[in-house]
Amino acid sequence: MMPASVTSWLDTRRVFVGIVALGLFAMAARPMTDPDAWWHLRTGQVITASHRVPHTDPYSYTRYGQAWVAHEWLSDVLIYNLYRWGGWAGLIVAFGLITAVTMLLVFGRCAGGPYIAGAMTVWAGIASVPSWGVRPLMLSLLLASIFLVILERSDAHPSWLWWMPPLTLLWVNLHGEYALGIALMGLFLAGGALDVAFGTEAWAQAGPRLRKLAIVMTICVGMVSLNPNGVKMYFYPFQTLRSPAMQKYIAEWASPNFHQARSLPVLLMVLATMVGLGLAPRRVRPREMLLLLVMTAAALRSVRHVPVYVLVAAPILSGLAQALLEDRCGAQTGLARRHAFRGKALVNAGLLAAAVIFAGVRVSYVVRHQSEVEAEHFPAAAVAFLAVQRPPQPLLNHYNWGGYLIWKLYPEYRVYIDGRADLYGDAFMDQFAATYFLTDHWRQELQRWQVRSVVLPPEAPLVTALRAEPTWKQIYQDSQAVVLVRAP
Repeated sequence: MMPASVTSWLDTRRVFVGIVALGLFAMAARPMTDPDAWWHLRTGQVITASHRVPHTDPYSYTRYGQAWVAHEWLSDVLIYNLYRWGGWAGLIVAFGLITAVTMLLVFGRCAGGPYIAGAMTVWAGIASVPSWGVRPLMLSLLLASIFLVILERSDAHPSWLWWMPPLTLLWVNLHGEYALGIALMGLFLAGGALDVAFGTEAWAQAGPRLRKLAIVMTICVGMVSLNPNGVKMYFYPFQTLRSPAMQKYIAEWASPNFHQARSLPVLLMVLATMVGLGLAPRRVRPREMLLLLVMTAAALRSVRHVPVYVLVAAPILSGLAQALLEDRCGAQTGLARRHAFRGKALVNAGLLAAAVIFAGVRVSYVVRHQSEVEAEHFPAAAVAFLAVQRPPQPLLNHYNWGGYLIWKLYPEYRVYIDGRADLYGDAFMDQFAATYFLTDHWRQELQRWQVRSVVLPPEAPLVTALRAEPTWKQIYQDSQAVVLVRAP
């Protein structure tokens, strides 16, 4: 017989939550495929070694010495030191845990019973998983999830709002998406006013809390300037959102393509929420509706905002599904306690152990295959060739490979372009696209920057054109990359 204390921990409800948590962690443990992760590593190394945050670009020859807002400096330090202490395993496990905690907070906010809450949380994870990985964005999503918990719980515990200023101070030093936290506060303020206007809540009850939230929000806005970049961080989020080039050239900033299977889960979530709002007997409060409408619009505008959308939509959809099932089936759908049967604790223990083993095997597999994934997504062999053969500079590179070259070849080589689109600006992004795709006066940029070497994918239009030029010679090729050099 198991002790009663052990049996209570193997209760079906607790085991189910544990399995959901382990499943989310296994889903979130992903290899390094984000092109920007590499320059984050290098920047973290530079800051750790020099004990100062760079304010000008050190990595490219096209923007060298120009002002650069390193808005993710603290994330860069974290990423580099996790790698230094734990290698790829440390990074993959740490960011897997960060992502899993983010989604567990969503699970805790879901209004339905555990089965429904678990299903909606996993659905939200599947919808947002294309954006997951080893990247500072995951820290922003964690803080956004924490903000939503605080804002919702502040209805009963207004003092929780005072956690938001120190969290904002942390957020503004971790990532430029700190503005999302302030936006959430603003939406809750506006939503609270709508609740009062529509009679959902009396002003006598809502007024003191909304006044406190307004004060806290004002303090949080003031906290934004407390970072190495000072007041520049007030403008950074707006510069990013207003960039046409980022919308045009960076897939993550474009609208979801619903012809692709990876976008179908978010489309189904949007449609299911619309159906739920029409059919469920539960009516969402105006505050929830405002949040849902704003985040749905953001997700439909940009893939980048899908993970934020699911943080808001999954709990609302869970509550609607619970209300609809109870109305139609007349039964509770939570994990109510059933009559105990002999051996139930052992069965639950076996299920939990299986989930632990699965998560461990999944993480181990991802870590072991990181080098293979790196070679699949980045020009690993070509970079090894460059490091040995040292073709002449300046070197023109693919946009998605700039960060990788910074990690592997800096300071011996500086890049033409990398993932810091805010640094290069819309005009330069357009010029690079014109050169790459042979539009307009594509030769002018090669002449302007006196490009001597090129490392690009074999199918790049520019590669085809340069192969036909008598002054250019191919010195390396594999399935991933081609290296060409221009005769002196």
